[in-house]
Amino acid sequence: MSAIHPSELAFITKHAPFDHMELGHVMWMLERMKLGYYAEGEVIVSPEQGTVDRFVVIKQGVVHGEQSVAKASDADTWLELGEGECFPLGALLAHRPVASVYRAGGDSFCYELAAPDFSELIGKSAPFRDFCTRRIANLLEHSKQVIQAQYTQSSAEQQSLTSPLSAVIRRAPVTCSPDTPIREVLKIMREQRIGSMVAADEKNHPLGILTLHDVLERIAIPQIDIDLPVISIMSTQLSALPPQAMAHEAALMMAKHGFRHVLVVENECLVGLVSEKDLFALQRVGLRQVGSAIRHAETVGQLQQGAADIRRMAHNMMAQGVAPEQLTQFISTFNDLLTARVVELEYQSCGLVDTELHAGLCWLALGSEGRFEQTLSTDQDNAIIFTVPEGMTAEQVRQQLLPIARRINETLALCGFPLCNGEIMASNPKWCLSVDEWQEVFSKWIDRGSPEALLHASIFFDFRALSGATVLADELRLWLTRHVRGNQRFLHQMAANSLRNRPPLGLVRDFVVGAGNTLDLKMNGITPFVDAARIFGLASGSSHTNTIQRLRASAAALHVPVAEVEAWINAFLFIQMLRLRHHYEVIAAQAGGECDHLDNLIDPERLNELDRRILKEAFRQARKVQAKLTLDYQL
Repeated sequence: MSAIHPSELAFITKHAPFDHMELGHVMWMLERMKLGYYAEGEVIVSPEQGTVDRFVVIKQGVVHGEQSVAKASDADTWLELGEGECFPLGALLAHRPVASVYRAGGDSFCYELAAPDFSELIGKSAPFRDFCTRRIANLLEHSKQVIQAQYTQSSAEQQSLTSPLSAVIRRAPVTCSPDTPIREVLKIMREQRIGSMVAADEKNHPLGILTLHDVLERIAIPQIDIDLPVISIMSTQLSALPPQAMAHEAALMMAKHGFRHVLVVENECLVGLVSEKDLFALQRVGLRQVGSAIRHAETVGQLQQGAADIRRMAHNMMAQGVAPEQLTQFISTFNDLLTARVVELEYQSCGLVDTELHAGLCWLALGSEGRFEQTLSTDQDNAIIFTVPEGMTAEQVRQQLLPIARRINETLALCGFPLCNGEIMASNPKWCLSVDEWQEVFSKWIDRGSPEALLHASIFFDFRALSGATVLADELRLWLTRHVRGNQRFLHQMAANSLRNRPPLGLVRDFVVGAGNTLDLKMNGITPFVDAARIFGLASGSSHTNTIQRLRASAAALHVPVAEVEAWINAFLFIQMLRLRHHYEVIAAQAGGECDHLDNLIDPERLNELDRRILKEAFRQARKVQAKLTLDYQL
């Protein structure tokens, strides 16, 4: 193009990555682009044309990428592209032919840049290079910026939970020797205006910590002799994280255990101290307060208040731009605390604590809670595993536990966790089993592979210990991993079953929608990733239950490039973010900030253009995950 019309510049800079490129680089690109026309059905690029010779941006119309699912493990899987989208990036970067046939879905106009100019532009423009090499990650970053702009006022005041602890530490830790008198330590704390003191040895290994809270509980009230060595009244069960750990990990540790401080330790040496005040200067989220209130709750009313606090905290964190992976971990962790307290109170009320039966009892979380992936909309999926005390039968133990489990399930329902319609709860005799019985049930599912067995496996195989004798869950996980890993027939059946749920990409429209022009983000968006990750994890012998951890842990064993796995994870997280945002918006629209029912149905037409584009890309990544299953299990 010899001259650039203002409308052309306005069009191209509306779309990623051109909207983040320097104007001079965009002008350079447009000056070298040609405008091509393709009639409906005409091939634009195909494998038969050989090594790709041009970069294409759709100006008007739609382009279809046609390819069989069996070959869709390549970066150019089947897709539909609309105005502002570009292709074929993977083939251009690899200097190879495309794997798909790109065909005009209607009369289409496309801007085209010659391959040598594309390569030069990659070298000139960092945003363009980043987009081409990390397409979905780059799009997600653009979307994140849009979301953060919507919540600028609240998020500006919030300490970033994605920061490493090394960036959160405000000052060098103040330490003393363990033999320093309490009197001197208190004087130093007053003079330096610090809320804690760490005792360390000559090698700077932390030995104990004293906080202002301890001054009241351990010194003032007991009237301890303040000339005693400070180590005698210090807390010596220390919680520590490395400098590279994220701030959200420290926040979770504080919330779970009620700590106010976390030591930052590297190579066993103290390098810093992070307090709750450091993480949440304005106490906008109040993680420790929520966790402490739940741990000390004594009545159903207090537990219900704790559940409401969890939801409000999640709403605040969503508004403050906390990433979906971290937010679902927070929600699941606090729901764990609440459930564990309900279980503990019920065990106490029925006199079960400190009995032989109690010592061999473990409450299991299943489904999304088992995967640490709960959103604001979740029902109960739980079970019990127990050992049989000498002189009793499994049935006798079960009959003793079922009334207790029923009361626990009912209390959780009062706290906002609806009873499971499928009765996948510990109060169901089918899911309150001994160690041997669980192994027998799992064996039958694996050996039979019936539709019902595969459905149960997709829920129960995500189990993890939530309260009690965690070793029982660990041993069952080890047994399951060994039993499934070599059973190709069962894995093949699980893969075939999971492929029945296809991502809703349309041939004519962007998406295949259901009643009310909606998509089910859980069933059609999240589930393909969750199901595939479960199969990959079982096949590779991974003990993880979390979807992201399963994908990362199994990548090497399944010979999947890290970049490809990260693209899957980014797509999964984007759909999770849309779910969380949808729940947040529905609740926020209610006058009292509460909602009786939260669904996962969205109208894609109500999304902004960028989010619709990323959702299409996320569904394409889901197809690529399923293509990997298809290839591995020859389906």
